[in-house]
Amino acid sequence: MENKINAYIAEITAFEPKNAEELENFRIRFLGRKGIIGELFEEFKTVTPEQKRVLGKVLNECKQAAENKLEVFKNSFNSTTVSENKQDLSLPSHPAVLGSRHPITLVRQQIVDIFSRIGFTVADGPEIEDDWHIFTALNFPEEHPARDMQDTFFIETKEGDRDSIALRTHTSSVQVRLMENNKPPLRSIMPGRVYRNEAISARSLCTFHQVEGLYIDKGVSFADMKQTLLYFTTEMFGKSEIRLRPSYFPFTEPSAEMDVYWGLETETDYRITKGTGWLEIMGCGMVDPNVLENCGIDSTVYSGFAFGMGIERIALLKYQIPDIRMLYENDMRFLRQFKSEIV
Repeated sequence: MENKINAYIAEITAFEPKNAEELENFRIRFLGRKGIIGELFEEFKTVTPEQKRVLGKVLNECKQAAENKLEVFKNSFNSTTVSENKQDLSLPSHPAVLGSRHPITLVRQQIVDIFSRIGFTVADGPEIEDDWHIFTALNFPEEHPARDMQDTFFIETKEGDRDSIALRTHTSSVQVRLMENNKPPLRSIMPGRVYRNEAISARSLCTFHQVEGLYIDKGVSFADMKQTLLYFTTEMFGKSEIRLRPSYFPFTEPSAEMDVYWGLETETDYRITKGTGWLEIMGCGMVDPNVLENCGIDSTVYSGFAFGMGIERIALLKYQIPDIRMLYENDMRFLRQFKSEIV
């Protein structure tokens, strides 16, 4: 048996494969489940203890020689294959599909870009606010319906005081923080998420996105506000005809609702404007002197205007989306339509 093992060792030492196929045949012949090495170990079990001392060493040398030969040429053939094919086998087999930005993100960025071109900066604030920044500083009276639980998500604190902390109902709270911590002139917009205790429908959600604007300086007039908002509608929609209707907001005086003339060219125009051609876009007005004083700004020296709009509403109009819920259903068929809108 010793002579037979030595003969196999010599054969293994002299073996020089020409390709990977020959190397694989060598592996199967010597190291396979039913290969020569396995048969030798089975035969080794039957020899006498005296022979095992001699044959065990030779048999292990035979197995080691076969494994070393396989390893040397295996690495050689693998490196040659990669070099010849010049392919990176770690790359994915299929190209990754390029995604798109959400329509709300696109519209938010467009609004920021439009106002940044006329000097407006971007301000941000917390979504969980206290009563002062959400209501009191903005001139909301104690009996205002926005303070009721059916309109606002209040948060109960450890002390059980439920009415002092709430999820912000508008980004006007950021305006208060901006006026408290900065001196005029101020010119900024405040995009962000807000919360209302409302039923979910095709036109409303309990959480949505707003963008508000604030301009405080000496001599700011209602005419300045009108020209600023006209510039916005022209840039965003290509519509250059607007109208301002008297309205009421606690934090502005006078207050107005702004409409843009959308037109009556299509059936959709008739539907969304209810046959009038006019479409409400946002609320606006001159900042109430009480709000300025609450924030530490002298209302006899400074004046300003504020405006606010829903980003979802602008997105619905811009892309003619019939149902606001489509924005949050994550339907890939819907989202793929905005692939060309990547900016």
